[in-house]
Amino acid sequence: MQNIFTAVIQGIVEGLTEFLPVSSTGHLILTGKLLNFTGDKADTFEVIIQLGAILAVAVIYWRRILNLLDIGKLQPDQEAGTTTKSSNRLNLIHVILACLPAMVLGLALHSVITSYLFSAYTVLAGLVLGGIFMLIGERSQASVQSTGVDQITYRQAIYIGLFQCLALWPGFSRSGATIAGGLLSGVEYKAATNFSFLIAIPMMVAASGYELLKSYNTLTASDAAFFITGFIVAFVVALLAVITFLKLLERFKLAPFAYYRFILAAVFLIYLLVTGV
Repeated sequence: MQNIFTAVIQGIVEGLTEFLPVSSTGHLILTGKLLNFTGDKADTFEVIIQLGAILAVAVIYWRRILNLLDIGKLQPDQEAGTTTKSSNRLNLIHVILACLPAMVLGLALHSVITSYLFSAYTVLAGLVLGGIFMLIGERSQASVQSTGVDQITYRQAIYIGLFQCLALWPGFSRSGATIAGGLLSGVEYKAATNFSFLIAIPMMVAASGYELLKSYNTLTASDAAFFITGFIVAFVVALLAVITFLKLLERFKLAPFAYYRFILAAVFLIYLLVTGV
């Protein structure tokens, strides 16, 4: 029963935070500390529930994903309300350009990141630094050049990809880095958010697949119910979270999430200092 409780809690945390600019990795590490759920099994479990969250985004964006694979026809730009030619609309090249920098750097620095940056204190630092970056992105946005996903240029995709590298620091937040990076690159809020969610799919599949290949031997038949529960919970919660966030973005911007990160970091820092964990 304790295992199922842990699976549900971690699945909810993953689903709520994976695509919000608050850092799912940071939240999973911190809640893992609270639940005393750490080690190889916890690491493998995080990979499994991330796959559940990926599936949720793939379900929401399935039309856009199919369109990415068909470069030859006109595509209505739903965000901008216009129709663009195939040479201008979002295609796989944009996605590759946005994903490649973090994939290459993440692979090169993987051992360093896992050895030195996955402690509670480094996560708290990432929460604060990521929040500051989000505020900079929101308040320093220059003139908007791209009001829809299909108007994002290759140059903007590269810039967003470079900003995504900041999220290799646990707690910084991949979505926070890419959305704020999109704003700094001249992409409108909703377009930056949609693009952030789209490039999350190959990024997370690559990262989760790599981790799963390294840790698959920790999976046992007795853990099936535990892992399946976490996967399903993460999928359902992520599905609801992404839909809700896209609606909230029309009313609120990045600042509330940044302030939440500051409060969470302060509260958890006090907890760590008091408990000596």
